[in-house]
Amino acid sequence: MRSRGTLSAGRPRICNLCRRSPLPMIAALRHAAAFLALVTQESTMPPAAPAKNSKPRRFIAEMGAPERVAGVFAISNAQIGKTRADKPYLRCIISDKSGEMPGRMWTIDEETFKRLPTDGFVYLEGETQPFQGELQLIIQGIDVAEPTAEQLRDLMPVSKRPVDEMFAELSALLETIKHPAMKALAKAYLDDAFLMDAFKQCPAAKSMHHAYLGGLLEHTLSLMNVANAVCPFYPKINRDIVLMGLFLHDLGKTRELVFDRTFGYTDRGELIGHIVDGAIMLHDKAQQVMREHGIRMPGGAVMVLQHIILSHHGVPEFGAAKIPATPEALMVSMLDNLDAKMAMSLTATRPDREKDVALNGNFTEKQWALDTKLYRPDPLA
Repeated sequence: MRSRGTLSAGRPRICNLCRRSPLPMIAALRHAAAFLALVTQESTMPPAAPAKNSKPRRFIAEMGAPERVAGVFAISNAQIGKTRADKPYLRCIISDKSGEMPGRMWTIDEETFKRLPTDGFVYLEGETQPFQGELQLIIQGIDVAEPTAEQLRDLMPVSKRPVDEMFAELSALLETIKHPAMKALAKAYLDDAFLMDAFKQCPAAKSMHHAYLGGLLEHTLSLMNVANAVCPFYPKINRDIVLMGLFLHDLGKTRELVFDRTFGYTDRGELIGHIVDGAIMLHDKAQQVMREHGIRMPGGAVMVLQHIILSHHGVPEFGAAKIPATPEALMVSMLDNLDAKMAMSLTATRPDREKDVALNGNFTEKQWALDTKLYRPDPLA
């Protein structure tokens, strides 16, 4: 890799491992498992010594304005825009494990842009500045980068909760399911080591909410905990169906998303998607339970669970294949919407660093997924 102080104009070294391969999840899981193991050991490992003549890394969450920036970052949504003078400029999102910020490079040639990944890693130099209530990075130099394993640890966002702890809690909730066939179905999923490894590591989304390693598990566990608290208020609801539906509703994302180095979509994710794939996976698991254990699902049970998976986005314009048509499907859809929106709103209004509030004032920038700006202050804090 080139010197940190220079930008190479040579042929970029891009790792093509597990990009659109026939078996994308195998390579992805190897990368993600190794990386997640490295992260979970971080608290017990002595801090890595910085390279000679290098400065400790400054994370995006620690940056102010103006501040000089030089290092390896993740890049996403790289696009060419046009200035008022009709000249091309680069706009993108720059991120590390602590957060993200918009990036702008006002002078860029076509050859440089073609070398950059739409979603990947770059070495860049620039300076932060405030713009319209948020921090942005003005990029002065940029080129493709191939991060080391240590650098990846600083670039990939990870759940703050240990994945093994969350998985144990989720497994304990599934143990409370009473119907023998539903319990056997849950066990068939939990015993699928390959699928559960992916489930522990997968983000809940490429962006939007819980977009970090372990995010899907964290999101699913949160939903199941809320349902466990809410179901007693509705005695006629079938708690077993609700808990199983929540456990299964997003499992198709383990096939939809690639998350070994950056977050993106597999070919299967683009062409089929997690909703349909989740329903297919359920059919296959029910057949497995009957074949291996002689346990047949009650009439209509698989269909009702598939309906939950197909309808959990609520309405067709949000991606639902069907509108929720059972009490259990309605509860799953509403709880899923609640958790996603609360995660987005709390991330925007309760930042980890106080200077975000000072920079942006009382209101956030518009949250497009929520179709509004959000008011930051908590009057009782």
